[in-house]
Formats: sequence, structure tokens, C-alpha cells
Amino acid sequence: MRQIVLDTETTGLDPALGHRIIEVGCVELVDRKLTGRHLHLYINPEREVEAGALEVHGITNEFLADKPVFSSIVDKFIEFVSGAELVIHNAPFDIAFLNHELAALKKDYLHMHHYCGVLDTLAMARKKHPGQKNSLDALCKRYEVDNSQRELHGALKDAEILADVYLLMTGGQSSLVLGYDGQDEAAVTLVIEKISIDRPALRVIAAAEDELTAHAMRLQQIQKSSGNKCVWLALETPPA
Repeated sequence: MRQIVLDTETTGLDPALGHRIIEVGCVELVDRKLTGRHLHLYINPEREVEAGALEVHGITNEFLADKPVFSSIVDKFIEFVSGAELVIHNAPFDIAFLNHELAALKKDYLHMHHYCGVLDTLAMARKKHPGQKNSLDALCKRYEVDNSQRELHGALKDAEILADVYLLMTGGQSSLVLGYDGQDEAAVTLVIEKISIDRPALRVIAAAEDELTAHAMRLQQIQKSSGNKCVWLALETPPA
């Protein structure tokens, strides 16, 4: 499975008001593993960057003056993302801007859903953590992803951070390796990555006596209601 973690920076908040994309950052995942491939583009929006947006990303009109316009980079962008699933935090925002840029071109470009699938990590986070803050910064704190170098927003940096958050939020970065030694049956090895060697040891908290008693009583209730078929009780009971 090929996924592209994507982020954009813009001149403002609403493409319907003429705001444009000024930066695109893409990071590639294949089978939930970072490949090292990325796409990073700055774009001349052919209009002024609003003061509020400038405070967020710090990308000035002067910096963008000599950058290519969207029509010059669109083919490179479409080629990179085509056939992948886009992983975006607050996907409706970025997709609306991308679709607006594509629609403004004279060539027959289609909307983004024609080229890619889309997964919204903000919607995923709200479902997984209801009632909590689910901004990218909040998720970094929750999943212990280092974003200390993120003083200002930047499309590529945010895409790299989101890739780490997405992998942790959905079970970690893993790979399935099938091996055969010539004698045994094929062995399956699950390799979990993205855990720092400097991580402090996990606390081991033993159950209290009253908790053990409540646990045993609950298992007996399940045993009775299931007709003596409580799997957990069978596992905890040593063979005669």
C-alpha cells in the first residue's frame, strides 16, 4: 500500500476568496514504512500573502517572488501522488485548495479524488480521542512525537511530523517478514519500530487484592452465563 502524507501552506484560509497554495510537502509511505522519498515545492501564488497566514508559516511575498507558479509544477505533483492514498490532517482544507488550483488551470485536470484516495487524520483522531484536543501539536504531545523544531508551520516539516503521528496512532510502524529455514514451517516475524532506545522503562503496576477478587468474581459470572465456557477462566486454571 502506497500512502503520501501531505500538507500545504496557503496565502489565507479560503480558496473561494482567491487564496492560493504557496507550499506543498509530501512524504511517501509504502506498506507503512517511510521510504525516504518526498516532494517539496514552493509556489508563487501570484497574489499577496495575508498577514495572518504570514504569522503562521513565515513565508513572505519576497521569498515567493521567483518561485514557479502552480501550472508549472502541477504535472510533477500529480505524478508523485497518483494512485496513492493521501494522509492529511484536516483533509477538507487541503483538498479544497488543491481542487481550486486544478480547476483554475486551462488544461482538463480533474479533482483530487480522481487521482488519489484521502484519509483525514483529524477525523480519525476525533473518533479515537473524543472530547480532546486533536491538533497536530496536541497529537505530538499525546504520542510523544518530537516537534520541538516546529516554531513555524512548514508543509514538509508538518508532513514528516504527521507521518510519525499517523503511524503511532494506527499501531506503530511495522513490517511483516516471512522466512523459511528449510526445515520448519514458514515463520512470521513482526518487527516493531519507531520506539526510541532512550525511552524510560515502562512502569509495572500490579493489581490490588480487591481488584483481583473482583476479576475472579467477574470470571465466575461469565463462566455461569456461558455454560462453563469462559475462555479466560480456562486459561487461568492450571491443568490437573
